[in-house]
Amino acid sequence: MSDWNQKVIDEFRANGGKVGGQFEGANMILVHNIGAKSGTERVSPMVYFPDGDRFLIIASAAGSPKNPDWYHNLKAHPEVTVEVGTETIPVVVEELPRAERDEKWAEITAVAPGFAEYQEKTSRTIPVLALTRA
Repeated sequence: MSDWNQKVIDEFRANGGKVGGQFEGANMILVHNIGAKSGTERVSPMVYFPDGDRFLIIASAAGSPKNPDWYHNLKAHPEVTVEVGTETIPVVVEELPRAERDEKWAEITAVAPGFAEYQEKTSRTIPVLALTRA
């Protein structure tokens, strides 16, 4: 894990799920994931978007040509836990089908246009994943 991620995780846990800097005011979640190949547990801090009783997360990798490692981990091991605020919640992860993804993508980029900029940087369709309480 990068030092940068660890600092975000530490700040999140020290402040009941709140972090500052570039994430000031954003809905943050810590997604525990199991390495698809290694089997090692990892924790990935990310922004989420509430969607009814689900949490939506974006596999943007800041517009990289490849999906982030955690995306592959969640596809391989979709039953994980997340930390939201001070709660730890078991969830099941599923990638949204294209039509639903496109609908949610429009809603997300309307409030967080940075994700649209990431999409412009890459030829892949950036996945949207739904985390539903188990």
